[in-house]
Amino acid sequence: MPLNFGAVMRKLDTKIRNSGASMQQDGMGLSDHTSAWKMDVCLAVDREVAGLNNVTFSGKFLCKVYEGDFRETGKWTKNYRDYAKGKNLEIEKMYMWYTTCPKCAKKYGKNYVAILGKIG
Repeated sequence: MPLNFGAVMRKLDTKIRNSGASMQQDGMGLSDHTSAWKMDVCLAVDREVAGLNNVTFSGKFLCKVYEGDFRETGKWTKNYRDYAKGKNLEIEKMYMWYTTCPKCAKKYGKNYVAILGKIG
């Protein structure tokens, strides 16, 4: 998880609110890890937000949930790819849903991370 993740999320929240849009109730935010230190974040909103790259997800997805420290992301992604391969599925694009922030994970004692992959 990038070090400035919280700041990025606050900035996105401000842009969403200022546009009159709102995040969906489930608060889903998918992270596309483009490198070890960079990610694109896709938030579920109720309408397009001016000034942002608005995308729509469609297709079939495979999901698997992991629990543990964020540092285990590399291990999870390898396990996820093996899991998909075992089901004879090819992952076109992979996203991560961090269901809690680091502070919340510490507070609740659990950290669930869902990996979703668009399958071809």
